[in-house]
Amino acid sequence: MNKDWLRTLRATIDPGLVGGTPPAADGTLARATDMLHRLLAGNAPAPQPGMPQPGMPQSGMPQPGMRSSQPASPTAWSFRQRPSSAESQPPGARFLVGSYGCEAGARPYKLFVPSPRGGQPDGPVGLVVMLHGCTQSADDFAAGTRMNEFAERGHFLVLYPEQTQSANQNRCWNWFNAGDQRRGSGEPAVIAGMTRQIMRDYPVDPARVFVAGLSAGGAAAAVLGAAYPDIYAAVGVHSGLACGAATDMVSAFSAMRSGKGGSAIRVGAVVPTIIFHGDRDTTVHPANADAVAAQLGATSTTQPPRERHDGGRGHSRMFHTDAAGRVVGEQWTLHGGGHAWSGGSPAGSFTDPAGPDATAEMLRFFGDNPRR
Repeated sequence: MNKDWLRTLRATIDPGLVGGTPPAADGTLARATDMLHRLLAGNAPAPQPGMPQPGMPQSGMPQPGMRSSQPASPTAWSFRQRPSSAESQPPGARFLVGSYGCEAGARPYKLFVPSPRGGQPDGPVGLVVMLHGCTQSADDFAAGTRMNEFAERGHFLVLYPEQTQSANQNRCWNWFNAGDQRRGSGEPAVIAGMTRQIMRDYPVDPARVFVAGLSAGGAAAAVLGAAYPDIYAAVGVHSGLACGAATDMVSAFSAMRSGKGGSAIRVGAVVPTIIFHGDRDTTVHPANADAVAAQLGATSTTQPPRERHDGGRGHSRMFHTDAAGRVVGEQWTLHGGGHAWSGGSPAGSFTDPAGPDATAEMLRFFGDNPRR
């Protein structure tokens, strides 16, 4: 692994999904689909005048199967509010628009490429795949998590696959469909293929490819870790669900409301995972965090004393270790936290600026867990 990258990353870090009543088992598919789509949108803020409606495709997005290396418009950085000077795109950095297609389907994406390092060779870099939540876009998710800012300072790539409205009315990843939970099938195959394409097109270190997501994106990230442990070295699941927690609409309601959905899929190779979940999350029940941790096959768990983010929300951490004593999971419980990205920027939707910085902690965890 690239030691310089890890040192740089550490230095960088230092300086809606549920509610309501599930559809009757004998209800029509259209009614169930409509209800779940509305509930999957969670507590999305009402769009402000002049802002795109959540779920509407962005202008200038290439059609499936087309590839583009044209930088996105600078105004596309965040549609929630005008970017501050700290959030604006650095000179030389690029936020590219593209699309990937294969037999399993096609999806658009955005790719953040950091600015070149003057006078230094551009060796292998890390890649973080970020999966947005319902109603979100790549721009929104990038602004809320500030992942591009970290990528610029830590010099790594960030890939943002985007769900389409034709695939899901509220642009949720279809984590609850049985066909979207397996290797070589559906959305996992598309996202994995997209990841491989970026790895071929750019000098990516295959030992440092990671995936993370929020809500429906967190559930999709858990699926990718289980289905493609040969690609993703570590996973970040924020306010999400375990792989296989649901296999249809009805079981999705059960899992999201109580954390007691269908039996989660037993995963093969364990991929190190960091989990964040608010204990006041009324959209995805906090018990789902325990279900994600249970798939890690840990043999012991330790829990340090309760901690508090400087001037902000308190939290607890559990460390899950395997039989060899290796930490295979970190589980962060955000006390008083709801359904939002902890420590995120208000420039994006579904963020909680008062919490510990999930972006920084995930990157720290990823840096400690390259493929061995």
